[in-house]
Amino acid sequence: MSSTIDQIIDEHSRYLVRIAYLYVKNWSTAEDIVQEVFVTYFQKSDQFRNEASLKTYLTKMTANRAKDYLRSWKHKKDVLFDTIFASTRGAEEVVLEQERLASLEKNLFQLPLKYREPLLLFYYDEQSIAEIANYLQLNENTVKTRLRRAKQQLKEFFEEEDGEVESH
Repeated sequence: MSSTIDQIIDEHSRYLVRIAYLYVKNWSTAEDIVQEVFVTYFQKSDQFRNEASLKTYLTKMTANRAKDYLRSWKHKKDVLFDTIFASTRGAEEVVLEQERLASLEKNLFQLPLKYREPLLLFYYDEQSIAEIANYLQLNENTVKTRLRRAKQQLKEFFEEEDGEVESH
């Protein structure tokens, strides 16, 4: 059994941590979420029905856990704490961190969750429109509209950034 556990963790953890990070914007929180997902999965793996692929199943669990976290008091407390103490971190550290965050990621987080989520599921999880509609319990046309609007908003963010760069 343990070799299966190790295999599953090796195969899926990096991907799932990236998915969690795209929701919560914090690597250690994302890692904690994925650990919880694996613990839950292994406790209930006998209930896992092979209707969906394991990757899809674990991705949904990760997304749900991340959304629960975003609604939680702990998250609101962490954000407040970060805001208050951000100024005490070294200026160089802050600059490096900002440079490390890709512009796409930054712009992605400016999108409302209702646009960000279909985009994540479509591009990162490579789910079809039908799968996303089913998962989010939305009409397929609504999913298409949200994807289109999300892409349009991202495009506008990038154009604004390019404009800022040129005007400096």
